[in-house]
Amino acid sequence: MLKLEKFEIRQTDFALSADMVLEPRTKYAVIGPSGAGKSTLLNAICGFISLSGGRLLWQGSDITQADPADRPMTMLFQDNNLFPHLSVQQNVGLGLRPDLRLQRDEKDRVAQALARVGLQDHADKRPGALSGGQQSRAALARVLVQARPLVLLDEPFAALGPALRNEMLDLVQSLIEETGAALMMVTHAPQDVRRIADQVIFVEGGRAHAPQPAAALMDNPPPELRAYLG
Repeated sequence: MLKLEKFEIRQTDFALSADMVLEPRTKYAVIGPSGAGKSTLLNAICGFISLSGGRLLWQGSDITQADPADRPMTMLFQDNNLFPHLSVQQNVGLGLRPDLRLQRDEKDRVAQALARVGLQDHADKRPGALSGGQQSRAALARVLVQARPLVLLDEPFAALGPALRNEMLDLVQSLIEETGAALMMVTHAPQDVRRIADQVIFVEGGRAHAPQPAAALMDNPPPELRAYLG
């Protein structure tokens, strides 16, 4: 369980606050207007942005000052963050060891992750030789090998066409269910929410609102969310 307690981010012309609890094995969609702070929220949870106030608690332990690598979560960014000079296998291996000095069991984990996302025959290729969908799969494999209990996705499939996007969402859902992780996914697409989310976190007006059941919220949105959805 992850608790955001009086969680506050303040920058020059931006502020965002939150008080909420994220439960295990639950899929959260983070939605809201552009510039509202959805990506900032995820970056702060992961430790890439410092809090101005409040605490972040994991299973009751304070991780507010913990380094990103020491937090029980992993994040997939919009650009997939693949290194072009490394092979797919090496890019996935970075999820286990930044120096890529993998032990035999770690190499096996990388191979298993690549097989799970259908890239076992592309392990020695570089990202530039892959399609957009294959690059997304490689990035997912790196998330998979880390086996963290919370996975954060910052619109990693925004550049994909509708059919491939749905395919990737279904793969994410399958991997999340297999590993038992919780998911927190930023999206602008209401159809993504209906396809994958259990709960919705609406970010608007300087606040990340506490999660609400996805189906009920999308069927009967409050005025602010209705205005965003159009």
